[in-house]
Amino acid sequence: MAQGDTILAVGAISGTSMDGIDVALVETDGEAVARPGAGATYPYAPELRAQLQAVVADPARAEHDPLDALEAAVTEAHCEAVLRLLAENGVDPQRVALAGLHGQTVFHRPERRFTRQLLDGARAAERLGIDVVCRFRHADVAAGGEGAPLVPLYHQALAQGLERPLMVLNWGGVGNVTYLGEGDPIAFDTGPANALIDDWVSRHLGRAYDADGAVAAAGRADPAMVAALMDNPFFDRPAPKSLDRNDFHRRARIIESLGVEDGAATLAAFTVEATAAALRHTPAAPARWLVTGGGRLNATLMRRLGERLGARVEPVEAVGWDGDFLEAQCFAYLAARSRRGLPLSLPSTTGVPAPTTGGAFHPAARAGVA
Repeated sequence: MAQGDTILAVGAISGTSMDGIDVALVETDGEAVARPGAGATYPYAPELRAQLQAVVADPARAEHDPLDALEAAVTEAHCEAVLRLLAENGVDPQRVALAGLHGQTVFHRPERRFTRQLLDGARAAERLGIDVVCRFRHADVAAGGEGAPLVPLYHQALAQGLERPLMVLNWGGVGNVTYLGEGDPIAFDTGPANALIDDWVSRHLGRAYDADGAVAAAGRADPAMVAALMDNPFFDRPAPKSLDRNDFHRRARIIESLGVEDGAATLAAFTVEATAAALRHTPAAPARWLVTGGGRLNATLMRRLGERLGARVEPVEAVGWDGDFLEAQCFAYLAARSRRGLPLSLPSTTGVPAPTTGGAFHPAARAGVA
């Protein structure tokens, strides 16, 4: 690939919420985004999601167990999701030049220069009949970076022409921000987003998430508990910095004495405070925040964040982006960058010592789809 050589790429990721696999198409040369395309989410089979949740909850197993059968199942689920998206949109797989498959993160410890995403790139290339790029985070982590977030360069490409300074907030299982001002983007994880709330309502109400923030809206946050949760050196740590999905779960046990609604309200207030603390690490306070990820659909979180910041807090759809598939689009974009040897991360986004490319490439025989 060369600059200006636009290709059709497909990206796929299952985030820390593990609710399904997001897949999206993008036309790009790895620098400009010519056109984001179709996207869809395909849920994991319930038993596969349960197996993944069990592994993530057991750090020793997530780090050391080969997990061969689980990785094979995750790989097959990603391939099925990609092929379904292509079929549902009438796209011949032979038209797709590249698949950027992030896989499923089960363990992330950048301070030990270790990260693990389940995805067999060679098997996926064989199954899809499409060249695959995977293992996007490994080179950054090996070089001393946080390995996350990787979406800032895609945000920067999409945000050409928008007012600055601008903050792009991704509220997935974990929260992360991209600050776009002068110079390179600044990015880092902010703290918990949906993960704590999702797990709370799942445990107490059997629901996958707090739809529209209704449970939290019915409760009252405990200010002392919010303050105790915010009493964490992570929030003052300079950016860049990153988190594992479960990094705050142990501290969050202090809310166990609360009722369901008050517990959800306390976790929502904590999420808002953790997000606002991002301003400790940016040159200026943006007047506008664009929110992507599932958290943008939580009316309680969105309203309270706007009140806390005194700023415009809007879903990314306000500027024509697709908040459901931004990260899937990103990994299609990063796959193209990887093939061109362009950086996937910068010192200002992951703390890596120098701009770093990455990704493992697995070519496919192009005769057809297996």
